[in-house]
Amino acid sequence: MENPLCPPSDPNFRLIETFGFAPELGCMRLDLHLERLSKSAAAFGIAFDRDQACDMANAITSEVALRCRMTLDPFGKVDLVTAQMSETPVGKWTLAVAPERLKSDTIWLAYKTTQRTLYDQTRANLPTGVDELIFLNERGEVCEGTITNIFIETAKRALVTPPLTSGLLPGVLRHCEIACGRYAEQIITLDDLNQARQIWVGNSLRGLIPSRMV
Repeated sequence: MENPLCPPSDPNFRLIETFGFAPELGCMRLDLHLERLSKSAAAFGIAFDRDQACDMANAITSEVALRCRMTLDPFGKVDLVTAQMSETPVGKWTLAVAPERLKSDTIWLAYKTTQRTLYDQTRANLPTGVDELIFLNERGEVCEGTITNIFIETAKRALVTPPLTSGLLPGVLRHCEIACGRYAEQIITLDDLNQARQIWVGNSLRGLIPSRMV
């Protein structure tokens, strides 16, 4: 079957998975991260030795919580770098809307790679007092944050998260929340965000973080 994507000519291109390590639990949601990496590798036509990657992750030892970053290069080489987990700020995160719009049909949005200049630059330039910026697409639908997926309790008390068709990464935490039946996919507008009873942003590394719009 023909691969829909090819790795860019950039020698620094990598597929990425970021997950947490807890001393008492080991690597968090490792199977789901490796499954997503396997699917991404197949889409790009990159060889991926899942068993080797699993062994590398399971060899991690630490007495403190870690942030783990696994990468896969175009030649199938897996690297794993760990660092001590930083503290998640206490209290609600403050959210604002990013000035840039995403194109919902951009295929790159579906994969976590080093091709994320817009996300990195946006996060590096967060306005003072803002913890996360939320991207909208060309139709005004909520997509995702710079490092998080979006979850809300609507004014009608429904727990929902944007569908992939809006243009966003299929996050591992998002997958878990949908799979367990806690959240359903639904198009979310800016009005929905502003009228929501509750808002959370989150990822597999940090979990769900209570949030509020500016």
